[in-house]
Amino acid sequence: MIDVQESILQIENLHVQTKTPHGTTSLIQDVSFEVGRGQIVGLIGESGCGKTVTSMSILHMLDPKTTEVTGSITLQGRELIGMSEKDMRSIRGKDISYIMQNPMNSFTPVWTIGHQLIETIRRHTAVSKRQARAKAMDALAQMNLPQPDKLLNKYPFELSGGMLQRVMIAMAACMQHPPLLIADEPTTALDVHTQKLVLEHLNQIRHEYGTAILLITHDLGVIAEMADQVVVMRQGEMVEKAEVLELFENPKHDYTKKLLAARPSIPAVCPI
Repeated sequence: MIDVQESILQIENLHVQTKTPHGTTSLIQDVSFEVGRGQIVGLIGESGCGKTVTSMSILHMLDPKTTEVTGSITLQGRELIGMSEKDMRSIRGKDISYIMQNPMNSFTPVWTIGHQLIETIRRHTAVSKRQARAKAMDALAQMNLPQPDKLLNKYPFELSGGMLQRVMIAMAACMQHPPLLIADEPTTALDVHTQKLVLEHLNQIRHEYGTAILLITHDLGVIAEMADQVVVMRQGEMVEKAEVLELFENPKHDYTKKLLAARPSIPAVCPI
């Protein structure tokens, strides 16, 4: 039985500021939310509202020379802000899996897909190279990727954006079911059938292993289907936080109402 009351990720009073030639600019202001075990929290808002900056703050992927992160980010009670880079390297991949918005940024162009998958698996799990290869092939097959054995020998530039997206999700799934999975636009560039497979896989991970998922997406249909709670961001601030049904049926903030009203609708077809 998954204890959804157990907090996996807790963010309190998060502020992110960056230095520019014209002074200091605030990217994130006073953001607070948590993700419980086995829970999916959706993070929504228009482009540039701070969704990805929030996820990169969790992972220590912002340049410390130009960016200051304050507040508190705890993973299973362990404070991440102020943690050394060495300690964070041991957490990324093992305790936090990250599905990037741009799949090409996740791979080194001079190494094959197989090399990168196998080395990532072996870095975070105690398996042999042969076992890691078998695990990688199985994960690729689950993502509906054809001929996984041949795919392992290809380089990132030989794959389409959609295929790279699925390889990246397969890589995240290969880990030993980390407590937290951050998925930044995981269904971008995917056809409807593959999108359904990916969402089903994310649901399976959270139900079977209790993985907490922070789901960042523009797709309100995905949020409605997948999320338990929703955090709405606008210009670096959190403007609303609610249970998913409550948010869609009774949005409180004007910005949330505008987001929901902007959803595309399918016009009715008049009978001939």
